[in-house]
Amino acid sequence: PSFNGTDVKPRIIEKYNGEDIVLNQELDIKMTTKDFPELKKYVDQDLIVTDGTTLLGADDKAGIVEIMTALKYLKENPQIEHGEIKIGVTPDEEIGRGANLFDVEKFGAKFAYTIDGGEVGELEYENFNAASANIVIKGRDIHPGASKNKMINSMLLAMELNSLLPVNERPEYTEGYEGFFLLTDFNGSVETTEISYIIRDHSKEKFLQKKDLITEAVKYLQVKYPDAQLILTLNDSYYNMREMIEPVYHIVDLAKEAMLEVGVTPIIKPIRGGTDGARLSFKGLPCPNVFTGGHNFHGKFEFIPIQSMQKSVEVILKIVEILSK
Repeated sequence: PSFNGTDVKPRIIEKYNGEDIVLNQELDIKMTTKDFPELKKYVDQDLIVTDGTTLLGADDKAGIVEIMTALKYLKENPQIEHGEIKIGVTPDEEIGRGANLFDVEKFGAKFAYTIDGGEVGELEYENFNAASANIVIKGRDIHPGASKNKMINSMLLAMELNSLLPVNERPEYTEGYEGFFLLTDFNGSVETTEISYIIRDHSKEKFLQKKDLITEAVKYLQVKYPDAQLILTLNDSYYNMREMIEPVYHIVDLAKEAMLEVGVTPIIKPIRGGTDGARLSFKGLPCPNVFTGGHNFHGKFEFIPIQSMQKSVEVILKIVEILSK
């Protein structure tokens, strides 16, 4: 929902030459190797890119394509032995609701993999603990000419609240296992302002500390400005699936083995985001995440190499082959 996904016009760049890519000549939109040095990894490969006005939607059309391509191959080659294969497609994954109605018992699998990751080799079994925070601030709008000791500007209280949160825990200053507060919405007037945050951390302890911090910040401002009203709504979204995967870590080893057998170097790292695999894991379906091959999801600079998608298909087929033995 953070960027336009309507009327997508994808384009294939065959045998990419390693130079800057003009996505839209008319609007002067370029994807440069300076800003996106990872492009250099894909010289001579075929890239699917946007026209600069929409996202591509590779997250996660690519995963669906790769799964269906693998199934098509199995159907066309019945001599390949395999056990029972179950496929699930979840809607609304990007807003954390994809697994809400997923019937794990009816699905009937012991474990699964989401095909929803980034570049070739990515294999993930850790993700953020996630929560959303919404704060409504009700002030008092008085004519500015007669407002001394009467006006309460709710927008300024919202800005003060934001200043109480640590600057170095914003997404633009974090990486790896570092969590963050992200201000996602700010709408207001003197009378009423509403602001929203997402809160993320891989560590359960630090996740709880972040929720406590924003709660205490709201309480502090309520005491400081007793004539204002601050209403905090704090909801958990999903949790780090690591605790559900570690007892069955052999399924991560299985994916690693499959990657190595098809010439892919596994890149095991925490997801700096969420995945339906987390929700499914806590519902009883352990579900690590395997790469699709895409980059720069959720925006106009999204791209995916076709060769990376082919490698994802190979990994899926190799997992099936190993399990059949």
